[in-house]
Amino acid sequence: MQFDLLVTNATLPDGRKGHCIACKDGKIVAIERNIKAEANRVLDAESQLVCPPFVDPHFHMDATLSLGRPRMNTSGTLLEGIALWGELKPQQTVDEIIERALRYCDLAVAMGIGAIRSHVDICDDELKGVDALIEVRKRVAPYLDLQLVAFPQDGVLRDPKALENLTRALDRGVDVVGGIPHFERTMQDGAESVRLLCEIAEKRGLMVDMHCDESDDPVSRHVETLAYETTRLGLQGRVAGSHLTSMHSMDNYYVSKLIPLMAEAGLHAIPNPLINIMLQGRHDTYPKRRGQTRVRELRDAGITVGFGSDCVMDPWYSLGKADMLDVAFMGLHVGQLSSRADMRWCFDAVTVNSAAIMGLQGYGLKVGCHANFIRLQADDPIEAIRLRAHRLNTVRGGRIIASAPCVEHVLDMPGRPMTLEASNYAPKGRSG
Repeated sequence: MQFDLLVTNATLPDGRKGHCIACKDGKIVAIERNIKAEANRVLDAESQLVCPPFVDPHFHMDATLSLGRPRMNTSGTLLEGIALWGELKPQQTVDEIIERALRYCDLAVAMGIGAIRSHVDICDDELKGVDALIEVRKRVAPYLDLQLVAFPQDGVLRDPKALENLTRALDRGVDVVGGIPHFERTMQDGAESVRLLCEIAEKRGLMVDMHCDESDDPVSRHVETLAYETTRLGLQGRVAGSHLTSMHSMDNYYVSKLIPLMAEAGLHAIPNPLINIMLQGRHDTYPKRRGQTRVRELRDAGITVGFGSDCVMDPWYSLGKADMLDVAFMGLHVGQLSSRADMRWCFDAVTVNSAAIMGLQGYGLKVGCHANFIRLQADDPIEAIRLRAHRLNTVRGGRIIASAPCVEHVLDMPGRPMTLEASNYAPKGRSG
């Protein structure tokens, strides 16, 4: 057999060294030592870590790279960010959203990201973000899996057109039902929104991913309702609660009841360490709350936890570079996940765990999986996080689509394509 790509001398995430990875017709067909066969292309991994691509299970691509439009978030708070986003929405165009999103996707793939779940605001009667990101999803499909969440930023009950717009967005092909119960006018409306949105997902056979209890309020407890509705409707394994930051303010007795309910319902959890630590605790003096949910306790209860990046250079967060190792690094520190096992788990939180939350098929570094993986300048996952290791190669479908150095001014040079392997990447990403 002649392979399309043969990677030699690779170190695998489980510690095995000196292995070869053979790829044919877009799939991994062998992982073993000393494969002797012809290949169209051979890549010497030079004993560096080869792992599945990074997965970002929580992002806002309709807002990314919009920093400074129409103004800066001077308070740094979540609520000013939401207000600022409300000012930008009527100003931006579909073409502008597409251009920013494609630039971000360039950066993401160069940084080793192979899949992104992006929330898209449907509280816009023109559905500009929806139309833009559906187009982006089509254009980037050859090199990036993009999953879209219908997100009612202003509240599905609070905004009089949100429910209608959410239905229109799902009819156009948005993949996942989103929500924001803590932003509704009352706790009762928040609970009602959870019920309503989960019923929509059940009827359509879709997954659910709700911004849930993203506050410092210890009595914001909509994740309890989310767990109940998940069980009532038989949605186990299809529902994620994102942020869950109120849990860092809840008393231990209540949490000792809540987490088992979440585990029983098969809920997934998506903290966003960079953004949670930046936005939460803003009303505290000292002691100041950390702002990240109870990652260790959720994980230890058997709940699948995946770290998301949430924002890059937008109304809520003025930093970021599509680096999931930065996300893991922050999650490790804020969660005090300092043992060797904990740190390896943090690597899983930006790879295999997040892939499971998104329901990605054929993901992983095993025979029969898609030939999608990255080579990092590190010996193992812990060193990768410690160094925020350079991404040396990105492989998609058994083809090398990006090689270092390729992160070059993508954030400050609008429209400029990445220095990627053009025959494999740029024409497909930019066509259509």
